[in-house]
Amino acid sequence: MAEAEGIAGLDTSVAHPARVYDYWLGGTDNFAADREAAERVLAAAPGLRYRVRANRAFLGRATRYLAAEGAVRQFLDIGTGIPAAGNTHEVAQRVAPDARVVYVDNDPIVLLHAQALLRSTPEGATAYLQADLRDPGAILDRATSLLDFGRPVAVMLLGVLHLIQDSEDPWDIVARLMAAMPPGSYLRKPGA
Repeated sequence: MAEAEGIAGLDTSVAHPARVYDYWLGGTDNFAADREAAERVLAAAPGLRYRVRANRAFLGRATRYLAAEGAVRQFLDIGTGIPAAGNTHEVAQRVAPDARVVYVDNDPIVLLHAQALLRSTPEGATAYLQADLRDPGAILDRATSLLDFGRPVAVMLLGVLHLIQDSEDPWDIVARLMAAMPPGSYLRKPGA
């Protein structure tokens, strides 16, 4: 993503966690500093790339199942990270072209990439909200611009809950999100 180097405030000489993760996934939206940092981490934790890719594979399987078997047409993907191949909207809209997906992340770097990379099917819709999981009320309020909370929603929380400290009460955050979901909704996180 060479054009990103000209964006004000974007220092590509410093590794960024979202771009490092993109590198581990095999993506191309990363820079030399990201790749160098990623390789240093892999040297210390050689199985990490496998776990990152297994998490992405789970996202694909869960989304495909929910769109096909669960007949879910709405997805709220919180903590999305940089859009990469096989993202929620791509998988869901392959099965159900009219699927609606709202991505949420609090990282401004992710916002830049999302604006450049997120594309939807003509029948469906895809949106990105810059918001923090620690504020589920704001997420829910803003997501109503695309999602109908009178119909089932799949809430995707993959690779994000471990970033919420116990003192921030991740249990309450998830409970508040799910309390707003209608019957027939799903919560997907690894192991769910």
